[in-house]
Amino acid sequence: MTADAWSALTWPRRGATLVALAALCWGLAGGVGGLLMALGYDALVLALYRAVLGLMVVWLWLAMVPGRSGLGQWRLWAWSLLAGAGVAGNFGFYFLSIASGHVSVAVTLMYSAPVFVFLISAALRLESLTPLKWTAMVTVMVGLLLLSQAHDLGAEGVAPMAVATGLMAGVSYAVFIFGFKYAAAHGSPQAILSVAFIVPVVVLMAVVDVDQALASLSSEYWLWFVVLGVLGAGLSFVIYVVGLRYTNPSVASVVAMIEPVTASGFGIVVLGEVMRASQWLGVALILVAVTVLGSARRVPR
Repeated sequence: MTADAWSALTWPRRGATLVALAALCWGLAGGVGGLLMALGYDALVLALYRAVLGLMVVWLWLAMVPGRSGLGQWRLWAWSLLAGAGVAGNFGFYFLSIASGHVSVAVTLMYSAPVFVFLISAALRLESLTPLKWTAMVTVMVGLLLLSQAHDLGAEGVAPMAVATGLMAGVSYAVFIFGFKYAAAHGSPQAILSVAFIVPVVVLMAVVDVDQALASLSSEYWLWFVVLGVLGAGLSFVIYVVGLRYTNPSVASVVAMIEPVTASGFGIVVLGEVMRASQWLGVALILVAVTVLGSARRVPR
């Protein structure tokens, strides 16, 4: 077997492994965020630290691989800043959703982002909605009803704030997807992320509890903050983008399901979260449907 043939066989596997590792990091970040919130830390403070440490990692990546960055092009800056607005919303709303409900609920609602991507694409006439896609989106809606328990007026369902912020995290991620997609035509991924991560840092610094944010620097749980930022934002984005270069989109979408599985498992085992059987059915419906939708496009998380 030639070297080129061996590379063709091994790189897809390596790419899928990198995607899986990134998804594992994101899932753990959700769980760690839930743990820190249980210890009394504010959701937006956690989102800020995730953004700051993520920014440091992607800046390091840019410094190590500066070639063809595209930072001299205004279009890269414009689209990257839009992507950054999506990152800011995603980080903030995701942790607010966890604070209002369960890690399992928050990560599942955020994972519905491909639905919003397809809806925005259809509204902008960038993509057609086939019967399969419509079926997948209806399935997501049914899953959301089961997950929130909105179908059962007598049940103690998920808090409306948890549902609203979880869905907004998904919408924000859809904004990031569009921004990153169009910025990619004008520069390198490391340059795009380096610009994009500036936005959540600036936005979140303007709204967080400054006293708690500063006090967290000397907290006994400082290592958890490092894990949250480095694994949950910086390193995970880097390895995911690299992994996507060598991974089939359909494979990546399935492998990425490690994220909600990991986050949900962390919530159950570590945080003691409990959900009804119908809610788990809703989770399953959403994950299956968004995997079908996500397999149709190749985008970063």
